[in-house]
Amino acid sequence: MVLSMGDVVVLDHPYIQEVLTILRNKYTSQIEFRKSMVKIGRMIGYELTRYMEKQRVEVETPVGKAEGVVIPDKDNILIVNVLRAAIPLVEGLLKAFPKARQGVISAKRIEDSIRGNDHMEFDVRIDYVNIPGISEEDTVVVADPMLATGSTMNVVLDEVVKRGKPKRVIVLSVISTQTGIDKVLNVHPYVDIFTASIDKALNEKGYIVPGLGDAGDRSFNA
Repeated sequence: MVLSMGDVVVLDHPYIQEVLTILRNKYTSQIEFRKSMVKIGRMIGYELTRYMEKQRVEVETPVGKAEGVVIPDKDNILIVNVLRAAIPLVEGLLKAFPKARQGVISAKRIEDSIRGNDHMEFDVRIDYVNIPGISEEDTVVVADPMLATGSTMNVVLDEVVKRGKPKRVIVLSVISTQTGIDKVLNVHPYVDIFTASIDKALNEKGYIVPGLGDAGDRSFNA
């Protein structure tokens, strides 16, 4: 299945949903949380290939010929790692896409800059950006476990598009909100968004409810 621009896909695979349940549980240990984030990243990576173009090929087996499939786009992937929370998520994605190139960006929302009620906005501080040049053959996957208000993701996407015009841009999160999705698509309507869950609300601090807490803190015990 190939999507058009601006599509939103909720990945409801049972294994993904089971691992998400472990991530949500406040009693999950730091080590198990981090391992589970790697697991869900790997499985989401495999699920992404459902939505990439396929080519039919013929191969020679030891006893005859067989039809098969190749997925050319999986060899032209650039993963943008939004530090620090996305580190274990990207570790899993790299198991699914071992040939992927990787860029990093340190982006942090300024918590006391919150403004607005229904459509919360935050200022975002960028401390470091190292994203390789982007070609027209590339599929760029921007990975961040939480797509809450969309403020951070929009700033990250602004940095990505400075590096070139890719074939496709995918925003990949574990948990999103409709507020964040709408805000990203309003500013960057060309992206596709993949997530394991769209949660129902943001609290007064802009945290996802029920969510899973702070993904970076829970992964690194900080």
